[in-house]
Amino acid sequence: MKPIKVFKTNLITISLLSLLSPLSAQVMAQETAQEIEEVVAVGSRLKGSASAVIEERKNQAFVADIMGAEQISRTGDSDAASALRRVTGLSLVNDKFIYVRGLGERYSSVRLNGAQVPSPDLTRNVIPLDIFPSSIIESLAVQKAYSPNMPAAFGGGDVNIRTKSIPNDRIIKLEVGLTHKDTNSTGFVYNGSDDDWLGEDDGLRAMPSTMNAALNKYINGISDISVLNIRDIESKERGEAVSQDEAIAINKSLTKSLHRDFGMVEKDLDPDFGAKLVYGDKFDDVFGLGGAFGFLFSAAYDHEWSHSKGYSAVLSSVDVKPEDCGKSELECYSARTDKESTKKNVKLNTSLNLGYKLDGHDLNASYMMLRDTEDEASVSLYQEPSKSLSIESGEIQRKNLTSFEQRELEVIQFRGTHNIEYDFIKGVGFDWQYTDSTATTDIPSELEITARDRYTDGVYTDTYTSGPLGGDPFLYRFVDMEDKVENYGWNLSKAFYFDSSEVELKGGAYYVDKTREYKTDFFKYRFGPTENIVLATNANEALGIGSIFRDDERVDNTEVELLFQEPTADDYIAAQKTDAYYGSFDYVYANDWRFSGGLRYEDFRQVALAFSRSVFDSALLSEQLSGEAIQQASVMEDETFASLSMTYSQPTYQIRAGWGQTIVRPDLRELTPVQYQDPLTDYRTLGNPTLQSSNLDNFDVRVEFYFESGDNFSVGAFYKDIEKPIEAQLNERDGRFTLEFENADTAYVYGLEAEWLVELSSDFLGGAFFTSGNLTVSDSEVEILESARGDLTNLQRRMTGHSKYVANLQLNYDSHDGNHQGSVIYNVFGDRILAAGVNGFDDAYEQPINSLDVVYSYYPTFSTTVTFKVKNLLGQDFEVEQNGALIRSKETAQQVSLDFAIEF
Repeated sequence: MKPIKVFKTNLITISLLSLLSPLSAQVMAQETAQEIEEVVAVGSRLKGSASAVIEERKNQAFVADIMGAEQISRTGDSDAASALRRVTGLSLVNDKFIYVRGLGERYSSVRLNGAQVPSPDLTRNVIPLDIFPSSIIESLAVQKAYSPNMPAAFGGGDVNIRTKSIPNDRIIKLEVGLTHKDTNSTGFVYNGSDDDWLGEDDGLRAMPSTMNAALNKYINGISDISVLNIRDIESKERGEAVSQDEAIAINKSLTKSLHRDFGMVEKDLDPDFGAKLVYGDKFDDVFGLGGAFGFLFSAAYDHEWSHSKGYSAVLSSVDVKPEDCGKSELECYSARTDKESTKKNVKLNTSLNLGYKLDGHDLNASYMMLRDTEDEASVSLYQEPSKSLSIESGEIQRKNLTSFEQRELEVIQFRGTHNIEYDFIKGVGFDWQYTDSTATTDIPSELEITARDRYTDGVYTDTYTSGPLGGDPFLYRFVDMEDKVENYGWNLSKAFYFDSSEVELKGGAYYVDKTREYKTDFFKYRFGPTENIVLATNANEALGIGSIFRDDERVDNTEVELLFQEPTADDYIAAQKTDAYYGSFDYVYANDWRFSGGLRYEDFRQVALAFSRSVFDSALLSEQLSGEAIQQASVMEDETFASLSMTYSQPTYQIRAGWGQTIVRPDLRELTPVQYQDPLTDYRTLGNPTLQSSNLDNFDVRVEFYFESGDNFSVGAFYKDIEKPIEAQLNERDGRFTLEFENADTAYVYGLEAEWLVELSSDFLGGAFFTSGNLTVSDSEVEILESARGDLTNLQRRMTGHSKYVANLQLNYDSHDGNHQGSVIYNVFGDRILAAGVNGFDDAYEQPINSLDVVYSYYPTFSTTVTFKVKNLLGQDFEVEQNGALIRSKETAQQVSLDFAIEF
């Protein structure tokens, strides 16, 4: 039988705007840098992998769930996001964000080896967990009850991603895999997108230097680079009149400087491909001082395609009958958008860990680079009969979108753990960490083309655009965001032992400095009033209209003007600074009773300032970012947070109870009055600078049963009382719905959780069968004041994003000879509010998705593994219902994959 592996891991800058810092940042802090006790397990792979994490969970003073590397491998999950949806009470949203106990991602905090790192996601402060490959993860720790050595920004739970440390022996592991998706037979690509194998822009899309120079020269407080403005500024600069033709030529030269070859074509899509490499070793007495030095290097590459069809719609009336929807495209909708999209994701991740251990001292240094890029090509067809946009009316609106988005996270960490055993200070533990991380998001060039498709007797004839249509027929977007986070800290502990009891006292400090800079620029073509351009005369040509102005001659011969399309304020800078100090105790009496708790003090300062590129690099910028503006946009909070936990232990069971005070602060995006498109809701979204933080009281009770056979079972209850929760609501602005954020009055959420691991048979079909899983049943209610109603339909409802139930079930098999391993895995979550209803319409509910996966692993030799996976066997689509009718649908792919891994 293949032996069980040993589990061992470690838990483990910005210059902030000076206005946030009354004192310079000095000291260092960290939540935890605690080494998991080494556990060697025997028996089946399942029991072996579970025993290490169960032992750690039993020893936690506060309610927590742990998922180890072997358990992640069993479920076949490729990243942290998909693995975490197997944890009790957790559900996955948009394949990247985790909801804990049915609460939205704002109520979840994510750390890397105990340190806060920035998010490369444009619209969320929480890290998208799909960027962390499973190959670098040692374990995932989800703490659901608050303890004072953790950041107070804690709602549903805290996810700590603990990466692999140095190995015990030399390890070289190579893994390759292929995946087929049933929706990926064909898809859209655009010129240049098929060549981005490393997930890095080739420079063609980036904004040219000539355009940057023109913006600094011509805008300077004016909202565009129109021919009129160019002529006026050039005339003043030269001291003589500049002709209209010369100004037009300058404007057209700027148009020609942009990349203009974004035409799409349809092609056969290749299977997804991935490869992973892990190489590490350990050397004894390498420096002649004793001890051991080791390293672990890992690299992962994934090239994935995702093609889908779907639609979103607006109901025509609150009295619409659900049974009428679907009979025809516009039977019960006032407007409908049908969208077909192809996305290509390239993930390239590398990490290097160095470690040195000597006589109770453990030093670690690590570097990690995670890159995730997304190439999208999509076609959206929009119909709205009231505006004569329908096939029956002879015209519909077309939007062709091509976009390249590169997200990258770089992390440098230094950690140390020291057990001091000198005569004069015996039994003292000291650990520290320093983490410097940078997240960047770059959209070098996104092009959205809005045109009209014409129909005759229901048959497509051509695609056109013209001057009288107005709007934004060709809209370019450039985005650049940089997030920097520097955090550091220390923990000091001392244990005292008495005849029948022991107590550990612990204290520490934690400092976080964060800055963000977000810039975006928009450009559009404006056609002359007499222009009427036929862009395509058949479906294939309609895909390629992104290249219609590829040739300079076409630009010269068209009455087209390039404008700088800048909203009043769409850029922002922001900064945060948190200084935290805590003291805690952990008291054990007679090996049965355990009391833990303490206090945490946090001094939190934040400022977020919106501005426009139209005043960038000008005197107006300093006025816009004046002292008064800074004061109005600043948040200053200093609070103390308490927590207390009690555990009663017996050999076969434990009873836990806990209480904690925490806070959930608004995200920087939510505080900044800048509009953006939210990819989760697909709504235009606007921040609110008046948002207040939400204070929470958290209560937990759990009973855990452990049996000699290795079986275990737990059941628990939780309750959260939330003051001024932040809720999203829809308001109508300029004829469109906009998602905005407001503080509700109060909210609460409560529920029950159960988790189990039970052996069904120890000798059936040549192996052992086990069942494992978890179930969460909960409810919530948010109350909104009448004064904050706006257009809302319901003042009392469930919290946005909350599911009444989440279930994970597994049936596992391990053969006695160690050559076969299999799992059938089921996951489902209850419906949840995607957006609150307005104007008499009910709330819009995302419907449950039943997910069924099968994973089988074969071990032909001691060092090789073949894994076969089938994911999403049931093939349910993403759907949203409102008033009982379907208003949104999107295909989800069924996947079949084959992986081969070998260790040397």
